[in-house]
Amino acid sequence: MTTLAPTLLVVQHIDREGPDLVAEIALEQGMSIQTIRPDQGEPLPDPISTQNTIALLLGGPMSVEDRHQDALAWMQRELEWLTFWHQQQKPVLGICLGAQLLAVAAGGSVKPLQVGLPPQPLKEVGFGAIHWQTEPSQEPLLRGLQPSEMVLHWHGDRIQLPPAATLLGSSLHCPEQVFRIAKHAVGLQCHFELSRSNLERWIEEDHDTIVSAMGPEGPEQLRQDHERFGESVQQQGRIFIRNTLRLLSARTTKP
Repeated sequence: MTTLAPTLLVVQHIDREGPDLVAEIALEQGMSIQTIRPDQGEPLPDPISTQNTIALLLGGPMSVEDRHQDALAWMQRELEWLTFWHQQQKPVLGICLGAQLLAVAAGGSVKPLQVGLPPQPLKEVGFGAIHWQTEPSQEPLLRGLQPSEMVLHWHGDRIQLPPAATLLGSSLHCPEQVFRIAKHAVGLQCHFELSRSNLERWIEEDHDTIVSAMGPEGPEQLRQDHERFGESVQQQGRIFIRNTLRLLSARTTKP
């Protein structure tokens, strides 16, 4: 009997933050893609009746902690949906805001990223290294990767992991960069998925965040760093994404 490839259910929160390399690799693997915009009032599917599906929750400039504001009521509804999805052990990959939502849905929390004594707020934006907390050859998600990898950072919050999570990767300023919950949920605070063309859109549309984090030279620094690191980041990102979709595909319910 032929096994159907899963559907990738893309939960997108803002126009500029799309699935990028995740969608590219999902299509390579024969998956179909469905995109839902909760921020535009589009309903999420019933977790019980939704089969053979991997949920991909993307990023956005909003904070999970602001979900009780009237304008962000959709995020509270999404969190309730995700909590039930996770409780059913449905496969899910969360990136940036999506990883923060996943952590909260699983019993963790999110707070502003701070460093130093006394603690000072920090926005972690730009290319920087993460190091793995385990030997890559011993973790299915990390096979084929080096002990430390360059990634793109773009956030100002920090995840407090739920008890069930396994921490896999950390950066200098933010310990909780990559985590896994059992074999059905993966969280990625950093960005492996971003293409060069969309990076330019992020730079143009999120200019104020970049300048507040990196100074007035930040936008040009990002462009220069992408010339230096971008090809390698995307190459290693493809390895991580393929590993992740392989792991999560094994958790889908077959018809």
